Amino acid sequence: MNSPSVIAAAMAALMMFLLLTPPSDAAISCSDVIKDLRPCVNYLVKGSGKPPAACCSGVSAIQAAASTTADRQTACNCIKSASKQMNPKPQLAQALPANCGITLAFTVSPNVDCSKVT
Repeated sequence: MNSPSVIAAAMAALMMFLLLTPPSDAAISCSDVIKDLRPCVNYLVKGSGKPPAACCSGVSAIQAAASTTADRQTACNCIKSASKQMNPKPQLAQALPANCGITLAFTVSPNVDCSKVT
């Protein structure tokens, strides 16, 4: 059953599928956004004052990676979804970009309309 010709045919079919599937408009992935925000979780849920340096590095990485409208909307939706699950302190979440010295194209909030992010 696992003859070389069957395996070759399966690989060819997979390659054709990958070549014919249109790429996503967004280059950034939700897993990348979540990975970059992981150092911010304790700060956003229990913290006060300024965020840790690792958190700001993650926020800066998201800003740098989100170079297109599709990227920014993807990042927005990921952050919005994550914020609903982790329930951060709203004032810390909204102030996070400014406290890290950057500007995001959207407000960090569970109620933001990510489709309007440009």
